[in-house]
Amino acid sequence: MKLPSRKTVEGPSRAPHRAMYKAMGLSDEDLNKPIIGVSSTCNEATPCNIHLGTLAQYSKNGIKDVGLTPREFTTIAVSDGIAMGHEGMKASLVSREIIADSIEIMMRAHQYDGIVGISGCDKSLPGTLMGMGRLNLPAIFVYGGTIMPGIWNDKQVTVQDVYEAVGSFDAGKMTLQELMALENVACPSAGSCGGMYTANTMASISEAIGMSLPGSATPPAESERRREICYNTGKAISNLIENNIRPKDIMTFEAFENAITIANAIGGSTNAVLHLLAIAREVGIKLKLNDFERIRKKTPHIANMRPGGLYVMLDLDKIGGIPIILKSLHKKGLINTNVITVTGLNMGKNLEIIKSNTIPDKNILSPISNPIHKEGTLKILKGTLAPDGAVVKIAGVKTTKFIGKAVVFENEEEAFNAISDRKINAGDIVVIRYEGPKGGPGMREMLAVTAALVGQGLGEKVAMITDGRFSGATRGFMIGHISPEAMVGGPIAMVKNGDKITIDIIKGRIDLLISKKEMEQRTKKWKPIKQHYKTGALAKYASLVKSASEGAVTVPI
Repeated sequence: MKLPSRKTVEGPSRAPHRAMYKAMGLSDEDLNKPIIGVSSTCNEATPCNIHLGTLAQYSKNGIKDVGLTPREFTTIAVSDGIAMGHEGMKASLVSREIIADSIEIMMRAHQYDGIVGISGCDKSLPGTLMGMGRLNLPAIFVYGGTIMPGIWNDKQVTVQDVYEAVGSFDAGKMTLQELMALENVACPSAGSCGGMYTANTMASISEAIGMSLPGSATPPAESERRREICYNTGKAISNLIENNIRPKDIMTFEAFENAITIANAIGGSTNAVLHLLAIAREVGIKLKLNDFERIRKKTPHIANMRPGGLYVMLDLDKIGGIPIILKSLHKKGLINTNVITVTGLNMGKNLEIIKSNTIPDKNILSPISNPIHKEGTLKILKGTLAPDGAVVKIAGVKTTKFIGKAVVFENEEEAFNAISDRKINAGDIVVIRYEGPKGGPGMREMLAVTAALVGQGLGEKVAMITDGRFSGATRGFMIGHISPEAMVGGPIAMVKNGDKITIDIIKGRIDLLISKKEMEQRTKKWKPIKQHYKTGALAKYASLVKSASEGAVTVPI
């Protein structure tokens, strides 16, 4: 490939540029080689990212050992767990765009020839992949790895258990001492939250879409195998440079179909829908919500993963990780195996190379012939309440239909306070609006709210709908991404307390049961709320962001 870096280091006019590099210890020999950006989201904001600087050194060593020159840089990354339940979560989805933008800016500014991107917490994974797709330079993504589960009362626990324990404490089902004991052991190490929450879902997707080395999604963050993966990823970028293989060659429509398939087979996070739509846009793939539903219907749910199931990423790693699931799906013709991957080989060849000498534990991974559910878990709903679509994760949901009366809240805080005060009753449908991409802005996740309901024993007795999002750790009858959102006058803005709403999973419907005339009258009287932010990043985001049904991407006016 033609190396962009030559524009910065070749010829007499670039003597000042070379001088800057030499100030950092590089030689003429180093500068004669392809220059590879090594991006990480390392920071002290979250255990998901705190170790990424160390992992970056392994990737840099791999790059050096194949005769290339690495240059390390970092981007921001928000801790979803610490931002959860207050104003900070408004910044979470916004950070995805900033991560993609910052990677683009660093790579364009310095004209690096390729990139190894390392990330850990939820939005940093899609943000990194979006940046890679936008640049379309040789690129490999590598995940920072999962946290180890904690042990409490002889059971594996994750941060999800702590969130749900808050609800149990509020309901008088747990003492403060028990809550603190759980808090002290739930997160024992570096790494991303341990269940099949958003980070682990997107890591799994990175393998299925072909942008990560096979087997790289599941090894724990602080394991020797994780360090080896980072080193081997660094080495592997050389082959992409040599053969001019770029993200748009890899992330084809068929590769996105593989990604949607794996997300449904593992019971992955609803956020995968939002992020895949956004990544697809960056590489010019016209992915639609209808594609998610088409693929879901033919994909069996086979991995018994939390929060809808029982196991964590460590358990999946012990039985062979994502390649074992891909092989199982391939046997039923559900994986496109001709797609090229970052190995330079197609998916089929990758799966042939990976050998497994063990029979997977059927408690963790069901046989494809006897799945947990015959259809996938990321269900797209439409109806009079969500004409442009909504998303619900049906893993672990025991009922397929819910009819109830709306209890309406204008923001997450109002809803959480009402739940804490035990004002929500069985049969209610909690409606949280003005939390969409524009309205929030930033489309907050509602884990604090949903976990409190579960902790109070209401997880299967109430439903919730919102134009915001849900954490990958959310479980229960919870419908998010309601589109159009309230801020732009979507039907959710017209709901009143006591209105009857029906949700039918089988039919894929979510409907507000009022007459067309009544809806028209309410719409005429409706006025949007004032924007919460007039300056800064959140204000810019609100002015540029598109609907959740389009991935909540920002598009220049």
